[in-house]
Amino acid sequence: MISVVVVDDHPVVHAGVRAWCALADPPIQVVAWGADLSVAWLAPGSAADVVVLDLQLDLAGPAYGDLKRLVDAGRQVIVYSMRADKETVLTCMDIGAFSYLTKAEGEDHLVAAIAAAAADTPYTPPALSGAFGTDDRLHRPRLSPRETEVLLEWFHSESKEMVARRLHLTVHRVSSCLERVRVKYANVGRAAPTKAALVARALQDGLITTDEL
Repeated sequence: MISVVVVDDHPVVHAGVRAWCALADPPIQVVAWGADLSVAWLAPGSAADVVVLDLQLDLAGPAYGDLKRLVDAGRQVIVYSMRADKETVLTCMDIGAFSYLTKAEGEDHLVAAIAAAAADTPYTPPALSGAFGTDDRLHRPRLSPRETEVLLEWFHSESKEMVARRLHLTVHRVSSCLERVRVKYANVGRAAPTKAALVARALQDGLITTDEL
């Protein structure tokens, strides 16, 4: 069973997410919840497959430190926030969030995003798709034609071995291309340590559309 920890300072959100997860098919277990990030670091929340995180605010706006610490620790984080502005959404994705949902998007999208995060498969809810579609920032890495070809083929393949067969390459060549892509994204401050994160970057940069996934 997929396990989740919910970090949010509103008890009604805890209750709602727990109810939605209990009714999911198959059910999702919310193992811990609370207003403080400690619930994600202490057992049983420390072992949860997915962290559902509400962004806390400070004097400068959203406090991204909690998100970065979770991502740096290898956690799968879904940001679940009232904020829907493009800057906040894209900043969270650049830090390494698995996905971003507004609280207006509700049960179906949150449950689907949790399941996708646990399986490390891409999921792009409406608010995130809209932010990607209007992302006009310039900090995009320069990928070679071969790197782009390997990257896009990998999104449609179950393994690097399958990519190698389809493109008539060695598995080592495929792995090297993907590693160079990760390095290039990291060098512009947009780390993409997982396949889902690379999909998010490709969507942001217009290399692929949600219809093509």
